[in-house]
Amino acid sequence: MALAQPDPAASASSLLPERIAPPRGSLATTACMETLQVGYLHAVAAAAGCSLAQPFPDHGIDWHLSHSARGHTVDDEVTIKVQLKATYQLAPRPPGPTFSFTLDNDHLIKLARTPVSVHKILVVMIVPRARDDWVRASHDRLALLHCCYWTNLAGHPVTGSRRTTVRIPTSRVFDDRALCEIMARVGAGGRP
Repeated sequence: MALAQPDPAASASSLLPERIAPPRGSLATTACMETLQVGYLHAVAAAAGCSLAQPFPDHGIDWHLSHSARGHTVDDEVTIKVQLKATYQLAPRPPGPTFSFTLDNDHLIKLARTPVSVHKILVVMIVPRARDDWVRASHDRLALLHCCYWTNLAGHPVTGSRRTTVRIPTSRVFDDRALCEIMARVGAGGRP
């Protein structure tokens, strides 16, 4: 007796049928963006085998991620600090090697401080403008749109009077593999 296997190509493109959207809640779009990016961070951390802690009060850093691995030489568990930001003002897949993102100088000063005992990264999520386009569900997945990118701003100068524009590399997609690589570098005594 032969068992039929599902066609992976068919399941990847078989989204659930379009439905009429019920009214969304009245929570501010920026608050919803924060929730979406926290969901993204949790999914990446889970796949990378990291634990998360949210400092309270946060004092300008949103999350602490910790990673244990036998290969770490500086300690059995290493931690990084993560600042999350999100924008809908950029299109998905920004062209070129970097895209611009503007930070308040107070945030940049905190992220750029060097030397540090615990490294920090900035994670910027590009989300669609319309909330209807933030997630896609099918029978085999829930996709969060669009993408998060990360950078280490240690040593970055403040150039504006109140805000400074920084460049985020498009090659640094923030996913579980990138997070494991970051933790491996930190675990060997290096920078993210």
